[in-house]
Amino acid sequence: MPPGEPARLTVLAGPSGVGKGSVAALLVQRFPQVYLSVSATTRPARTGEVDGVNYHFLQPAAFQALVDGNQMLEWAEYAGHRYGTIGHLVSEATELGRPALLEIDLAGARQVRQSMPSALQVFLAPPSFAELKRRLVQRGTDSHSVIKRRLQVARLELAAQGEFDHIVVNDQLERAVTQLAQVMRLD
Repeated sequence: MPPGEPARLTVLAGPSGVGKGSVAALLVQRFPQVYLSVSATTRPARTGEVDGVNYHFLQPAAFQALVDGNQMLEWAEYAGHRYGTIGHLVSEATELGRPALLEIDLAGARQVRQSMPSALQVFLAPPSFAELKRRLVQRGTDSHSVIKRRLQVARLELAAQGEFDHIVVNDQLERAVTQLAQVMRLD
């Protein structure tokens, strides 16, 4: 990156259960210069969650003001609450020379592609659909019906991986992090 040029924004997307959070956390642990974007949400904080660490917890009116002011890179509504990426926080990091990483879903990645076409788009894929299903079941956080729904969405997301600049297969966490770091030119 030439001196004085902002660092690049990287979008990491993939289906639920593929390991986006694990890959992002280990990447930031290895490369602390990476700014991992913290999403904003209108849902209340859960026990143990810290504002600005887990999420930026916003009142619905404040979130709407950011949307109305075109200050969200991407946003969506899930289960009656809104979630999104506050654009100026990402811009501040990249302008300071920190590479930024957004860990988001396919719809969010598509929104970022529209608003920031220069962002590097990376799809995190499972080694197989069967392995993705095993991971979702093994983590034990969802009912059978929720897992079924997540797998239906995953099929659509996997079909869209051709939209991305790079595909990293998360067959082994260390290898996936190394490949993502190479794609982001961190090493």
